Amino acid sequence: MADLFDKFAGMIELRDTLAFEKANPYQICMDEVYSPTEAKINGKRTLLAGTNNYLGLTFDERCIKAAHDALDEFGTGTTGSRVLNGTYGAHRELEDAIADLYGTEHAMVFSTGFLANLGMIAGLTGKDDIIMIDADSHASIYDACALSDATITRFRHNDAADLDKRLGRINGGRNVLVVVEGLYSMLGDKAPLADIIAACKKHDAYLLVDEAHSFGPYGPQGQGIAAELGMVDQVDFIVGTFSKSVGTVGGYCVSSHPEFDILRLASRAFMFSASLPPSVVASATAAVRIMQSERTQQEALWRNAQQLHCGLAEMGFNLGADCSPVIAVVIEDRDAAVRSWEQLMDMGIYVNLALPPATPQNVNLLRCSLSAAHTPEQIDQILEAFDTVAKSNSIHRN
Repeated sequence: MADLFDKFAGMIELRDTLAFEKANPYQICMDEVYSPTEAKINGKRTLLAGTNNYLGLTFDERCIKAAHDALDEFGTGTTGSRVLNGTYGAHRELEDAIADLYGTEHAMVFSTGFLANLGMIAGLTGKDDIIMIDADSHASIYDACALSDATITRFRHNDAADLDKRLGRINGGRNVLVVVEGLYSMLGDKAPLADIIAACKKHDAYLLVDEAHSFGPYGPQGQGIAAELGMVDQVDFIVGTFSKSVGTVGGYCVSSHPEFDILRLASRAFMFSASLPPSVVASATAAVRIMQSERTQQEALWRNAQQLHCGLAEMGFNLGADCSPVIAVVIEDRDAAVRSWEQLMDMGIYVNLALPPATPQNVNLLRCSLSAAHTPEQIDQILEAFDTVAKSNSIHRN
């Protein structure tokens, strides 16, 4: 008799060949969290350099107070979806804050960033439509495409010319939704968004930009890559998440399409998911307002990114992209990457180990994501640790 788990044989084999001795990157458990940059892992105080906590707002006193106040006033949860009893005044307030941040007519808040992509992409498209996605798209985008029943086409990563060519081959009469990310989470490379927008305009295609990792670091008020280019009004739908720069959980989409609100009834991920707890909504609203009114966190984040990126580049490491808050060190040998990750953990430095098939171009990565809360001394500590593991594992450097 066949086993339901037979399909995972390749994954099981891969897992079993990764000889972790002291720690497993896929079973990290933080026993205590002291700040946005430090936690207790495996009984050891550890410097966090892989949490996507870009603006360091998880311990901001204003966000914590807002969460406490909402918890006291409204309790622990809503026990319903947004279209039943799950919409409180605070949910509308958060949507208004997000729409105001982007200057759009509409905003819709989902329970996670993953659900935001599922709800928007699968909600907008159907069997008569076409979705064109960047080949390096996040899993939530691929899953949304599978749910949509639309025709799916991939174009080469960050290649606006390839997108233009593929759009030009489509016969008229079918709606096309192009989906890209502002900042890609593995290598930390930006989308050539101006060129992508031009291709979509040329061929009358709709454009959805997932700003999950660019929301916070980029744009005059942290709105993302489209806002940094001054092109928010030329993007049909912008999706993002609260689980990174905002420091909590949830997702959103903004748009100025006049019929946008019908998605509250057409998006199954919105209709049939329990809404965010009031405490989460309150802390997210506080964080969005901080982003809108203060530049200090964004400025500190970029100082830290420059310090780490320049330091690693001067040491000769092969980096995945130009400077961004995601700094990925490419390691040619998989076993060396595994050993290096374990040694970093042993030295009290937590980064992300990313291996094929989960990575673009099948590369092995030690992925750092920085925070505004990191100090220059902590960045120096990360650099010293990387230099040590490179020497220990004979990692090739330029």
